[in-house]
Amino acid sequence: MSTWNKPPKKSPWDKGTPPPDIDELLNNLQSKFKIGLPKKGGISLVIIVAIVVWLATGVFIVDPEEQGVIKRFGEVTNVVGPGPHYHFPAPIETVQIEPVTAVRRLEVGFRTIQTGPPAKYRRVLKESLMLTGDENIIDVQFIVQYRISDLENYLYSLTNPDETVKSAAESAMREVIGDTTVTEALTVGKGIIEQTTAGLLQETMKGYKGGIKIENVKLQDVHPPDEVKEAFKDVVSAREDREKMINDAEGYRNNLVPKARGEAAQLINNAKAYAKEKILVATGETERFNMVYEEYAKAKDITRERILLETMASVLPKVNKVIADKDMGGNVLPFLPLDPKNLGQLAK
Repeated sequence: MSTWNKPPKKSPWDKGTPPPDIDELLNNLQSKFKIGLPKKGGISLVIIVAIVVWLATGVFIVDPEEQGVIKRFGEVTNVVGPGPHYHFPAPIETVQIEPVTAVRRLEVGFRTIQTGPPAKYRRVLKESLMLTGDENIIDVQFIVQYRISDLENYLYSLTNPDETVKSAAESAMREVIGDTTVTEALTVGKGIIEQTTAGLLQETMKGYKGGIKIENVKLQDVHPPDEVKEAFKDVVSAREDREKMINDAEGYRNNLVPKARGEAAQLINNAKAYAKEKILVATGETERFNMVYEEYAKAKDITRERILLETMASVLPKVNKVIADKDMGGNVLPFLPLDPKNLGQLAK
């Protein structure tokens, strides 16, 4: 055995000198350097205070729009919502807090350089150039909005959630554009493209178990390559003009048809009212004739004379009439009406 590995022959305190007392050393240091070192009972108090302070660091508050994930030695033990909470301080437990209600935004096919106004963008052609179903190339720029639906999966199932969502969104958009014609992509098919891409992207995220809910996919700009942009603009303008003319015609029809229907209904109502009026008048005339006939049957001569007089009154309303009894015979004197109104006419 070497000299270094041999145990000492005797203790350094074997000469009779007892080991130094800790309290005595502290008192000597305090007297020499004049510092306030805690005494024997104070050391325990310091340790207790340090432990209390260490335990107090485990208190944390989660805001209303946030959630927190508690991990114990790296393993997730709980997911907590808004409010005050407690976890064992590090290194036993740690907490990671993230906003879960905020909507996050990703840009695909372009990047915002300056928010403006005016806003400035930079195209990313390797993301935006896509092939349509009729083998035309178009430039598609869109945004994806999503939020966290499961914080634990979002943090620990995906290495880079934003990059994963962006790659999956680009793949989904390429698949949808590949089933769409260039005309539909540039004109009337944008809404369908957005909805289909959002649904396909959500299914992909569900398969990844990434704890992500896709809110919407919004096309920012869709246009053909610069070489044929002007020709496509002419085609789009012509289609828009056609749609405008169709809409104007539909509006005119929608305005004219109700008006014609209203006039037709008015004519029908007037005809019904006229028919009802004529029926009522005819019914009244019939009843009146029946009443006259009944009186005529009772006294034919009197009724006949009465009808004659009423008829003369209605036929000659402005003519002065003189009625002479037939029993008077030839005793009727000549009669000349001297109405002042008629004197001028007689003079002529």
